[in-house]
Amino acid sequence: MNTRDFLRNSTPALSRRAFVAGSAAGSYALAAGPLRAEAIKTDSHGLVVGDAAIPTANGLMPGYFARLEGVKNPPVVLVAMEIFGLHEYVRDVARRLAKLGALAVAPDYYFHSGADVPAMKEIGAIMPIVNAKPDAELIADLDATVAWAKAQGGDVERLGIIGFCRGGRTVWLYCSESSAPKAGVAFYGTLIDPPQQKAIWSKSPMDLAPELKAPVLGLYGGADQGIPVAVVEEMKARLAAAGKTAEFHVYADAPHGFHADYRPSYREAAAEDAWRRMTEWLRRFGVLP
Repeated sequence: MNTRDFLRNSTPALSRRAFVAGSAAGSYALAAGPLRAEAIKTDSHGLVVGDAAIPTANGLMPGYFARLEGVKNPPVVLVAMEIFGLHEYVRDVARRLAKLGALAVAPDYYFHSGADVPAMKEIGAIMPIVNAKPDAELIADLDATVAWAKAQGGDVERLGIIGFCRGGRTVWLYCSESSAPKAGVAFYGTLIDPPQQKAIWSKSPMDLAPELKAPVLGLYGGADQGIPVAVVEEMKARLAAAGKTAEFHVYADAPHGFHADYRPSYREAAAEDAWRRMTEWLRRFGVLP
């Protein structure tokens, strides 16, 4: 199929999806629960921000990007979503990264399902969608996002990836399966996949430890009910045994989602320190200026 046919066949689906995304711009995921009044709001002053249309094998994937005005060849940082999809928190994170000098891109890789994940009210309805996402398709979507960013003038030789929750698992996966990233930062990313996911997902991050290709910083909560500190320590040991470059920091009293400033799991001190460590990590490995 040539490019003209691809765009013609894909555009109607994108238009429907883009309308939904546009109508939800500035809103938060409904299933995430009560919204904190103190949710961080990062302005777009000095930035170029907007919706992306990223070509993939299955159509145009929506996304959100942010970059500094007037900066040529900025480094590229991918933002891997939580289970709640591409909503205002993810967009705000992209703007924060842009203010650090990056072309930040958050791809909406759940678009293949046709569902508007942020508009769903129950986590129980969301989980089958995110659990059905094959790893091979996820990696292809991230590769497509990198190609899109390069076409926009981004410097993909300075590519980083950060992610939260399920997006943290994505960081471990992409930094193991792809040689493109120069560094990654996983915020409370799952390290051991549920047994029922083995038929859909390739390997869990724990199993991928010997295959890690880029240095990863892991930021975890000591009070995370889903990721015990013992599991974090096991991952740390496996990476060390394999001679991989990785560091971990565990915030003793922080729960899962401690960086998500829009919901009650937010812990200001841990979130601010984690962001500082993330910034230093991406600078250390030549991603951020």
